[in-house]
Amino acid sequence: MPKRELLKLPAVLAELGMSRAAFYRMRARGKAPRLIKLPNGQVRVDRADLNAWLAACEVAA
Repeated sequence: MPKRELLKLPAVLAELGMSRAAFYRMRARGKAPRLIKLPNGQVRVDRADLNAWLAACEVAA
């Protein structure tokens, strides 16, 4: 089974070209990729979830 690629939020924000505030506004509206909260409070985004979310955005546009 391949290892999951968990991205830190700054890497996701850089890839999307958006600010943290804009990302969390999208998340509050339910329009952002799913976040994984680690036991230490940090958040990650699974690469597969991000890719699926981006693909869905392309279809909707």
